[in-house]
Amino acid sequence: MKKEEQVIKGFREILNKIVSLNKPKMRDSLKGYKSSEIHCIEYIGRNVDSNVTKLADSFYVTRGAVSKLTKKLIKKGIIESYQKPDNKKEIYFRLTSQGKAINKVHEELHKEFQERDKAVFEQVTDEQFDTILSFVEKYSRHLDAEIKKQGQDLTNGNDFE
Repeated sequence: MKKEEQVIKGFREILNKIVSLNKPKMRDSLKGYKSSEIHCIEYIGRNVDSNVTKLADSFYVTRGAVSKLTKKLIKKGIIESYQKPDNKKEIYFRLTSQGKAINKVHEELHKEFQERDKAVFEQVTDEQFDTILSFVEKYSRHLDAEIKKQGQDLTNGNDFE
């Protein structure tokens, strides 16, 4: 197997293992919420003036998928929409107190997972981190260029769920 294939296979295996380990705890602690909803809550919690376009771009899904998702979250009382006084055209989202509470639980779970995995990361040198991060950034830029080259403006049906 080529090294490129080994890297991709390794990324896939690591991601699958992380999901497998984290999923039961996430499911139990965040009952009633889908992964897409939690990620949307997390994004809105971290980014001021989140809107449909920013969310769609961030998750590589259609604006329609995000619109559907944000309507569900508004209905559940997790997020609320607002407009700025100087821009009545654009609709933004922010977390409600209930949304902030859910986001806090999610953040605490991530801290717990980081603590679980800390032993591995403590063994990695700064130089190794720099090499890994450099590769990840380079690969991500390449994938962005490929998405752009294929003309995938995300209106071609990528769905959130």
